[in-house]
Amino acid sequence: MSASVEELQQCLQSALSSDPNIRMRAELRTSQLLAAPEAGSSLSQLISNQNWQLSLRQMACIMLRRFVNERWSPALPRFKGPVVPFEEKPPIRAAVFQGLSDPESKIRSLCAQALTVIANSDWPDEWPDLLDSLMTLLSSNSPLSVHGAMQVLQEFIKADLTENQILPVLQQLVPILLNILGSPDQHSVLTRARAVSVFRTCIETLFMVKQTHPQAVKQAGATIIPPWLDAFKYLMNIDPRQDVENTPNWDGIALRIQIYKALDAIYVPFKRLLEPHIDDILTFSLNHLTVLYPTFVHYYLMGEDAVPPPSENEATDLPNLFSAMIDLISLIARNGKGVAWFSAGDNARSLTVSVFNWIQITKEDEDEWSTNANAFVAQESEDTLSFSVRVAGLDTLAALLEAHPSTFMPTIQLVIQQITTQTNEARNAGNLDWWRPLEAILAAVGSQAEAILDWIDDEVMAGRPNPVDIELLLSTVVPNLLSLSDCPFLQGRAFVFASQYTKILPAEMAGQYLHATVQVLEASDASIPIKVSAIRAVHNFCKAIDDALLEPVAPRICQAIGPFLSLTTDYTLQLVLDALSVIVEIDGGKWMTPDLAGLLVHSVLDVWVKHHKDPLFISLLTDILASLAGSSAPGVYEHVVKESLPMLCAAIKRSTAEEPWIAGAAIDLMSSLMRGAPQAGLGSGFVALCAPDLFQTMQTVEDREVIQNGTTCLTLIIRKDYPQLQSWVDPATGRSGLDCVLAVIAKQLKAQDEAGGLVIGDLVVHLLRYAGEAILPVLPELLQALISRMPTAKTATFIQSLIIPFAFLLHNQRDAVLTHLESINVDSRPALDILVQTWCENEETFQGFWAQRISTLALSSLYVSERPSLQKIMVKGDLIIEPEARNVIMTRARRKQMPMQFTYIHFPVKALKLLLRELRLGGEAASSRIDPADVESDDGDGDWQDDEPTGADRIPGVNEEQMAWLSDYLAPNGKPFDDDEAMSSGEDEDLRNDPVSQMDMRAHLLAFFRECAARNTNNFAAAVEQLTADEVMVVREAVNQAQQATST
Repeated sequence: MSASVEELQQCLQSALSSDPNIRMRAELRTSQLLAAPEAGSSLSQLISNQNWQLSLRQMACIMLRRFVNERWSPALPRFKGPVVPFEEKPPIRAAVFQGLSDPESKIRSLCAQALTVIANSDWPDEWPDLLDSLMTLLSSNSPLSVHGAMQVLQEFIKADLTENQILPVLQQLVPILLNILGSPDQHSVLTRARAVSVFRTCIETLFMVKQTHPQAVKQAGATIIPPWLDAFKYLMNIDPRQDVENTPNWDGIALRIQIYKALDAIYVPFKRLLEPHIDDILTFSLNHLTVLYPTFVHYYLMGEDAVPPPSENEATDLPNLFSAMIDLISLIARNGKGVAWFSAGDNARSLTVSVFNWIQITKEDEDEWSTNANAFVAQESEDTLSFSVRVAGLDTLAALLEAHPSTFMPTIQLVIQQITTQTNEARNAGNLDWWRPLEAILAAVGSQAEAILDWIDDEVMAGRPNPVDIELLLSTVVPNLLSLSDCPFLQGRAFVFASQYTKILPAEMAGQYLHATVQVLEASDASIPIKVSAIRAVHNFCKAIDDALLEPVAPRICQAIGPFLSLTTDYTLQLVLDALSVIVEIDGGKWMTPDLAGLLVHSVLDVWVKHHKDPLFISLLTDILASLAGSSAPGVYEHVVKESLPMLCAAIKRSTAEEPWIAGAAIDLMSSLMRGAPQAGLGSGFVALCAPDLFQTMQTVEDREVIQNGTTCLTLIIRKDYPQLQSWVDPATGRSGLDCVLAVIAKQLKAQDEAGGLVIGDLVVHLLRYAGEAILPVLPELLQALISRMPTAKTATFIQSLIIPFAFLLHNQRDAVLTHLESINVDSRPALDILVQTWCENEETFQGFWAQRISTLALSSLYVSERPSLQKIMVKGDLIIEPEARNVIMTRARRKQMPMQFTYIHFPVKALKLLLRELRLGGEAASSRIDPADVESDDGDGDWQDDEPTGADRIPGVNEEQMAWLSDYLAPNGKPFDDDEAMSSGEDEDLRNDPVSQMDMRAHLLAFFRECAARNTNNFAAAVEQLTADEVMVVREAVNQAQQATST
């Protein structure tokens, strides 16, 4: 098949047709022609011929880019083949390179994209002179050629240069770019802006290789950067108003934006070079914010005229310039620089006023937010990724307050007084926009409520005057704003502001604000801004106000907010759900009624039906449903179950393999009902209704999330109401509830993807805890299944699920379990061997407070059992570190060459090592809490080494206090060994209240070592001799402390 220029031209022309049928046929034919060897040459000829219409040439560029991606080289990620013949490539390269100087900017840009792809493949081997050619083009006097070359170089520097090539290339390139920047008569302002953008890419590339070539990069920076900083300062000192006044476009703003972005890029890798210029940069920035503000007011705040469009596709707007400037100011502040400038003269006040001015609500914002609740909520959401002047300004205010609180806290007080006075004057003068500055200052000060309140507390505690009088605002200014329905954004902001400072509101005033907010929620004529603001305020109030004030109005709040669940989406719906999740928890829901709970349940489930794929919404919905079910008010739990469980069961039944998330979410919501169930149980008929569909799903589903949710749900049924499960019989199969659970466990043990993770272990443990004697007939088979799966298990969580049930049984019925394990084999291998080796190899990866403790208790019980079968088992010991592997970063390649090797030791020695590890990692670890110099050796162990270093000496430069802190940090959740808060919040209440979780583990371990040393249990002295010197020292310290505790 040939692809002539004429045929390609006809196809591309037809592809531009408005008739979809003609266009589709042309696109199909073009795809066929692209497979021809000469297609690239034909397309390049079309591109080079400036007599063709622009749209046709653009289409040819796009097709050529596709051709290059798919046909040029197998090294390219989108290559499909066959490869372009070698002899076809040079003319295509030449044509594309020529396109960099084309009169049409769109052709230049498209050719630059195609050439960048070719360079990825061909440079330097097949196109060695490309870089020199680009430099020549960049140094030419043609603005068109300079534009095209810069587009290629920007991507080229990022992707194609090796670490060794970067420095020489940049030393050649950067002076050329600086020359372009300094030639306003020869190059347009947008070309000069692009030169700065390429320079910024050079700086970012230098930063990437700084660790590899620190000295060379430092020298390069010292040579390259200073002339640019001088040029930047010269350009920033030029009045920025000349770029926006009496000019057809604002292209000059693009240059200023790129300068600030470049300064931002310089700051981190070359901070010292920039520091001498920081005061000047801050001065220029404040001047920009001040003199450009009237233009911002005219074009953006008031929207009196449209912003002039850029002459090319570059950002030339003031919001982008503001963001670039303010980001740099934030960076300087957060790094603790510019201290003298911030505190000098009127700088802090002027900067604060400028930030407050620029973050005002614009006319465009006002129009959009009045009708689009999601847009209004998103601009203040912590999760939003959208850019806005307000978001950037508030971030800068946070940086200034964090870095220089003593300067900016009093400044905020002065600015509050200034702006409130000015707004009053504007209002009295009849200015309809008087409210904007006041709303902005309330938004700014409210956003920093936590930092301001903390600073006030610190100042008051230190005996100094209150730097920011928020109480005065709350008592004199804000109350007058709550009824301003003609200024809904200011009215709503007043409610939110008061809620953000609930901490300092007197109880009576807090109650007044709360009641006013509820009245707004209940008002039928309130606008979107005030309704949304009231919901946000209620959310804040409910987190901070005492339940005694909240409980009387909680039903009214729920009734007012409930309808929003069916009317809102996206950010607004998330706000409503966040608020409702806090409201339903007020005072444990004692105020809830069955009717109100029923209405909320229907609304919650309606949200789920509409948003069943959204994990964030489902997480909030499960919390709300659990709180509703957990209400202690009479009849509420039963009504919640009655209204929700049938629908959830039906959803599980309807779920298909193509939509497993429906069943997964329904099961999750059903579990939330169980979490709120009373101690008396799940209630009559609960299991009979949900079990058939739940078990059917668990036997057929393959989706990991559904498996985990279903396993967790079964665990909750066992925990909350095992008798009901035990008495239930599947009407379809005749199986008992216990048999159905065992079938689920069996399926998970056979599955290769190990989706059950930790939750399958929790299910087995709770089944053993609650089933009692009912489990005995099938226990041997269950244990055999767990053991059989261990040799092939791969993930740490799944291995833990296989081991922890044995730890639980061994802790409670050690001898019976050991006797059983000693009597069985798995694939000709003793079952006890498999268990012990798997356990010892993975014990250090166990997660969860209770799981770690039950493992420790079981290991200590196994050790003192002195069973001969255990004494013979060999397990992995310590890691063997070869001399050639010391102080070497083990990459993947090195790991293959030097695989990890371990010593092999008898199980009793390994058990001691693991138990010592638990003792050492505890907050009261012997290695840090016991000073070996204070311990007398009176236990007949004189043959043990006495010359071990103390805890502080074992790690050079680390003192005893630091060792103690480190030990605390390594304890569960960073808490001391027996701190109740160390228990994993993910563990259920049963395990948190279990005696294993409540016991004094440190005392247990110390007693264990004392008894073993005193009785030489399991040949303790000989086992200790096989420990490391550090471990021996800990044993000695533990034994001596235990003996001292006993004697006292």
